Amino acid sequence: MRPSEYGLDPSYDTVWELARAVVATVPEAEREPGTLTREILKAFRDGGLPGYTVAEGGPDPVNLTVMREALMYGCSGLDAMFVLQATGGLLLAAGSDELRSEWLPRLASGEALAAMALTEPGAGSDLKAATTRVRADGGELVLDGLKSFISHAEVADVITVFAREESGYSLVAVPAGTPGLTVTPGPALIAPHDVATVTLDGVRLPATHRIGPPGSAFAQVLAALTVTRASVAGSAVGLAQAALDEAVRHCARREQFGRPLYKHGPVAGLLADSAADVESARLLAYRAAVLARDGAPGALDYASMAKLSASEAACRVVDRCVQAMGRFGLVAGSRIGDLYLLARPLRIYEGASEVLRLGVARALVAGSLGPEHVKAEE
Repeated sequence: MRPSEYGLDPSYDTVWELARAVVATVPEAEREPGTLTREILKAFRDGGLPGYTVAEGGPDPVNLTVMREALMYGCSGLDAMFVLQATGGLLLAAGSDELRSEWLPRLASGEALAAMALTEPGAGSDLKAATTRVRADGGELVLDGLKSFISHAEVADVITVFAREESGYSLVAVPAGTPGLTVTPGPALIAPHDVATVTLDGVRLPATHRIGPPGSAFAQVLAALTVTRASVAGSAVGLAQAALDEAVRHCARREQFGRPLYKHGPVAGLLADSAADVESARLLAYRAAVLARDGAPGALDYASMAKLSASEAACRVVDRCVQAMGRFGLVAGSRIGDLYLLARPLRIYEGASEVLRLGVARALVAGSLGPEHVKAEE
C-alpha cells in the first residue's frame, strides 16, 4: 500500500515508488546482506537517491522514512547507504558556510559519501563517556582519540566526529586523507554495514570545521536522532513487510494434512498477528516522521517510540514468519533467513530498545507529573 493510503500527501507516493524502482536496478544477488558493493553504490548514485538525503536545514523526515521502508523491503545495502548519507547531510547542514558549500552539493550528487563517528570502545549508548577530545589551537582544531564500529568509514569522504571539548562536546567534520586520521577495518557484523575503527592522532583542521558553536554537539545529535529514529522505524516496517509477504506466499502454496498452511489455525494466527504488527508500526512511523518534519514538541519522544515499536515488531514478525515456514525458514541464504539476521540489529543501533524505553518513560512522567517531579527524582 502506498503512503497516501495512510493519510500522507500523494507526493510521498512518488518518492516511495522511486526508491522501489532503484532497488529493481540492483542485481538480485547483490541485494542480500553483506558488504557494500559497486553495484549498490552505482544504483544509489545513478538512481538519484543522494539528492533526497541533503537539503538546507536538513532533508524531509517523511521522505526519508517512506523511502527507507521501500529500500529495506528490497535491498538492505541501499537502505544503509541512504541513511548514512542522510545523517551526514543532517549534521553538515548545521555547519559553517564553508563546510556547507564544500560538502552539501557533493553529498547531494553522490560524488562524496558521509559517515558519523560517535561510538568508542567505552562509549556506546553513554555518549558522555566519550574520551575523544578536540581542542582549539589558534585558528585550528586538534583532535585525538579512537572511534569504533563506525559504519562505512572506509569509503567515506568526510567523517563527522563527536568529541569532548572542555566541559562540553562538539562535532567536527574530518575529510578523508587528513594527516593523523587512520581508518582500519572493524569486525564483520550481522548487518548491512561495513564498520571500521577510526583513529585520530593529532588531526589538525581549520576552526571552521567545527559544526556549530563549541559544546553544541548533544543538541545537534538529538535533532538528528529525531529524524533518523523515525526513519529507522520506516526501515523496520519495510523489513517486517518483506518477511510477511515471503511467509504469506509460502503458506498459500505449501500444503500439509490436505490443505494450505494458512488454513491451519496456528499458522493463520502467526500471519494475522504479524499483519497487525506491521500496520501498527507503519502508522506510528509515519506519525513520528510527520512530527519531525513539522518540528512539533515531543517529536524526539515520538521518534524514539516509533523506533522502539517498529524494531521490536520487526523481530517478532520475522520470527513468526520463520516459524510459519518451518524448515524452509531455516535455509541459509534464503530470503527469510537473510531477513531474520537483518532484523536483530534494528533493536540496537540508533538507540538500543532498553535506552529508548527509559527515555519514553521519562517523557511520560514529565507529561503527566511535570518536569519538576522528574528532576527531583533523579
